[in-house]
Amino acid sequence: MNREHISRLAHADHPIAAPLDDDAVRRLLDRGIPRPDARILDLGCGGAEWLLRALAAHPRLRAEGVDVSPRALAHARERANALGVEDRLVLHQQDAADFTAPHTFDLVVSVGATHAFGGPLATLAAARKHLAPGGRVLLGDGFWEREPGPDAVEMLGDLDDLPTFVDRVLADGWTPVHGHISTRGELDAYEWAWTGSLAAWALDHPGEPGSAQALEAAGVHRAEWLRGYRDAFGFVTLVLRPTPTDLA
Repeated sequence: MNREHISRLAHADHPIAAPLDDDAVRRLLDRGIPRPDARILDLGCGGAEWLLRALAAHPRLRAEGVDVSPRALAHARERANALGVEDRLVLHQQDAADFTAPHTFDLVVSVGATHAFGGPLATLAAARKHLAPGGRVLLGDGFWEREPGPDAVEMLGDLDDLPTFVDRVLADGWTPVHGHISTRGELDAYEWAWTGSLAAWALDHPGEPGSAQALEAAGVHRAEWLRGYRDAFGFVTLVLRPTPTDLA
């Protein structure tokens, strides 16, 4: 069982692949979508859950998603058909960093996918290339809420604290116009859903190839979360607009 398959099973009960509840997702989309007929792009869309929710809420909106995973995109197409929004959704199977389009977008989304570009500032540089005048970027990434231990840094990398993260975004020429810091409840709910969905699948399919591996992966992830990064990790999602050069 490869990493992608494990991730798909782990997100069965939490299709937003980030520690955000449904109300937070809705509010962020409401603040990020500038008008009802907007065109939005998700770089590293996975199963395109952000796009599907936006399309369902805004009947004139058009959306495009980019991801390398054929399985994730196939799942997104199935969900789009079920929701009746397939005619307004275009999906591209390719590296998000290499994506080009003949038009620009009013909202560019990258939540929990900055690793695909090499970090948040590189993600913002990619998003800027696709942004229409007056457009916005919805960026979500982790930060250290408290001083991490060495095990947490080894697992999640060398993240900034929140003030430093925001300062770097500001210095890069962006102004936050809305934001959401995931609560402890959202963070814990995401991890319980991730480990619980994966473990439940393994217990429900004891004869399936990979069931033992899935159960082990759930246990390893649970231990890493509870013993490694739970007390230090935070997640922030920002709605950003380019700062005019004469105001920077």
